[in-house]
Amino acid sequence: APQLPFPHSDSMANAREQLAKATKIVADTGDLDSIRELKPEDATTNPSLILAAVSNPKFADLVDEAIKSAKGDTLDEKVQDATDRLAVAFGTEITKLVPGYVSTEVDARLSFDVEGTIAKAHKILALYAEKGIAKERILIKIASTWEGIQAARKLEAQGITCNMTLLFNFYQAVAAADAKATLISPFVGRILDWYKANAKKEYSHDEDPGVLSVRRIFDYYKKHGHKTIVMGASFRSVGEVLALSGCDRLTISPALLTEMAALSQEVPIKLDAEAAKAKDIPAVTVTENVFRWEMNEDAMATEKLAEGIRKFAADLSKLEGIVKAKMSA
Repeated sequence: APQLPFPHSDSMANAREQLAKATKIVADTGDLDSIRELKPEDATTNPSLILAAVSNPKFADLVDEAIKSAKGDTLDEKVQDATDRLAVAFGTEITKLVPGYVSTEVDARLSFDVEGTIAKAHKILALYAEKGIAKERILIKIASTWEGIQAARKLEAQGITCNMTLLFNFYQAVAAADAKATLISPFVGRILDWYKANAKKEYSHDEDPGVLSVRRIFDYYKKHGHKTIVMGASFRSVGEVLALSGCDRLTISPALLTEMAALSQEVPIKLDAEAAKAKDIPAVTVTENVFRWEMNEDAMATEKLAEGIRKFAADLSKLEGIVKAKMSA
């Protein structure tokens, strides 16, 4: 009989199927058709993804409905309300397509405003409640500034689940776990981008500074019994994704998910909670002083956090511009 290329049947699973055995797969998109096709466990959106979806004529009905229901005394208030409703409208549709969490981002312009972030989170959840979506389905996505993490501490104490995003650094992760955040989104690809641009060198997947950052955070959390879920985010390649096999969750673009489904390579487990518990990893205390100092010492994290907030704020402004134009039309 002819030799089959794979000696044992498990290898017949494609890379995505193998990864799914070790890690919960989350779709990083606002495109409802992609989510329908990919059938992930959870989905994450952000202002940039919503902006891309809103510009697509196939979602015109959602956009029109959000604009019609907008409330406010001034045009600007109405525009802001419509933009919130738009994010919730996409989130609501996504809850019909995934069984788990849907992440909805807080206005990035509130990244240094604890009370403003808390108020916006309550507003987002109230809009979801109007649509009949329980708060347990929603992760409120907040930038991992010191203020964002303190807002999450208060929200989590009220039973509101948070996803700490734009997380580039170990100390952001420790502070988020200390605040009892439900989930963190440590960024991988954007860390690699910075190092490639600044160190002017190429990295293998096992040397990738973004991959190493997530592995370190994962090991620390498992060693010290933190319940916060580690969900790697922002990937540049399939190899970078597979280098984090075994992570609690990974949020992955539709393009990379599709690419992984076509691969038949072995996917070894790279992150192992039991192995982490056996490692010698000292506990760290992150006060506000420590947090600010360690961020200041980390040029990559400082620059990438600031840039990420600016980009999300800019895309939100563009989104508001589109909404305003439609309202005035």
